Amino acid sequence: MRILVIGFLAFSLLSALASCSYKQDQLLFEQRNRLDSATQKSAAADINNYRIKAQDVLQIRNLQNISYISDNASPESSAGGGTGGSGAGGSGGGGSQGQTFQVEEDGTVTLPVIGHVPVAGLTRQEATRKIEGLYSNSLLKNPIIDLKIVNLKVTILGEIKTQGNFPLVKDRTTLIEMIGQAGGLTDKANAKNIEIIRGSQSHPEVTRVDLSNINSLSNPSTLLQNDDIIYIAQSKRAARADNLQNVSTLLQPALILLNTLLIIITLARH
Repeated sequence: MRILVIGFLAFSLLSALASCSYKQDQLLFEQRNRLDSATQKSAAADINNYRIKAQDVLQIRNLQNISYISDNASPESSAGGGTGGSGAGGSGGGGSQGQTFQVEEDGTVTLPVIGHVPVAGLTRQEATRKIEGLYSNSLLKNPIIDLKIVNLKVTILGEIKTQGNFPLVKDRTTLIEMIGQAGGLTDKANAKNIEIIRGSQSHPEVTRVDLSNINSLSNPSTLLQNDDIIYIAQSKRAARADNLQNVSTLLQPALILLNTLLIIITLARH
């Protein structure tokens, strides 16, 4: 009888511990020792401007006013035959978002008036200058071309409020900005060990970021690149609590059975 009572108490204690809520303390951006300068230089050297490749989608628009169209080009020719809103050769006054063009397998993009333009291997800035030059020679006076690569993205997984793919809408998007865009970390997140996985599938590179260290804000490796995978693991405390909860779920039927057995034995003794 004493053994059964002890066993019952042990099971009850285990169940109580498993069902207890916990509060995950996330201490972000505390002052720590500075990051190793060699690590920062190495990380900075690995961050290059993205170079356009086949299948990329470019959003291109002309920012200048219609009055800047060259004298020998009518507004109709300025539209360049583009479809769906204001194209790159357009007056720039119609569509605020511009028109999108896909880079072909041969590395060229087909634009109104100027035709096939080789852009593969160029950065966004280099492609912009090239397209401006071509439009300047054939159609526009001092064109101001805005070019964005709209298919760039990162993937966020793990203990984040919103998992999934998020577009990189500007050149220098930081890890902190992307976490904020995804709604922030969950209570179970391990803020001291966030992984940024980048590179090819055969040779991935993993960068670990400690958000409890304020110097992580200046770490150049936290500048995100296309196809980066951000993984936020559970903290050890949260993992232990989940494991304990799983054990409790498995033991719950046995606990109910034992409790019933003790009640029967108690009633029988009386």
